[in-house]
Amino acid sequence: MAGSKLFVAFLLALVAGSALGQSFPSKAVTLIATFRPDDIVSEFLRDFAPIASRYIGQPVVIENRQGAAGTLGPSTMAATARPDGYSLALLTITSFRVPHMERVSWDPRKDFTYIIGIVNLAFGVVVKSDSQFKTIDDLIRYAKANPGGLRYGSTVYSATAHLAMEDLGLKTGARFLRVPTRNNPETEKALMEGRIMAIADSTTWGPQVDAGAFRLLLTFGERRSRWNAPTAQELGFDVLAYAPWGIVGPKGMDPKVVKRLHDAFNRALDDPEYEKLLKRLEMVDWYKSSEDYAEWAVDQFRFQRALIERTIGLGRGIRE
Repeated sequence: MAGSKLFVAFLLALVAGSALGQSFPSKAVTLIATFRPDDIVSEFLRDFAPIASRYIGQPVVIENRQGAAGTLGPSTMAATARPDGYSLALLTITSFRVPHMERVSWDPRKDFTYIIGIVNLAFGVVVKSDSQFKTIDDLIRYAKANPGGLRYGSTVYSATAHLAMEDLGLKTGARFLRVPTRNNPETEKALMEGRIMAIADSTTWGPQVDAGAFRLLLTFGERRSRWNAPTAQELGFDVLAYAPWGIVGPKGMDPKVVKRLHDAFNRALDDPEYEKLLKRLEMVDWYKSSEDYAEWAVDQFRFQRALIERTIGLGRGIRE
């Protein structure tokens, strides 16, 4: 009798799980991000949300919780949201760095359900179009001859662009002086006014390069961007910098709901409008399945520890 009851309970749970996967979602899905309105991530999400909504079958609502170097949104979701699929977060590379730099109450390897990897940012170094630096070699030679005299703008300490410049310095013998700025418009204004000599950042500088105001000296990706500047690896510097994003939920989500979300977002990645979005923002497709994304997270946690230790040192904290 007991065995029969257990079997019936198992069947009921199976049916309930199947029904959950089929009925989900029945209301809007919230996607939490943690960036300024002028940030390239926010620009991406404003256009990505309506594309994803077509395939989710419900509105995808972007909720911005700015702070903690991009980790406030996903860490708050992990701690407070129900694992029902209606509260998701955009996870960026900083979530794999911050735990090595300061004490946090969450672990990116254990506290998230990994749904899908979606996109990767491109990074580069730009100067004013009338700058004395015509190539990255010019800039490096100046930095080596004037240690700490090459001032470049960067919005976030320990962000990908900052670590790339530190790595470039280590591998060339140059010493760059990072000048912190509050946001991208402030960084560009500082360059135009001559308070800094270069910018190291994601492709928010793209419109200024298109307009002829800035010159792109190099990028840190695996291949050249549409502006055709050389990559750091192409020039023999052995520096590869990237900042992939993906979508995660709280730990303990129903696998059927995870699959439903993964499949819907994956269809959005094939939408022609999404391809136009990537091209406009000079982003790189970075699809990863739920399983591959979770495995990547474990490896990336180790990789980021080694990168931070090599460039700026562990336990330094987020300064801005």
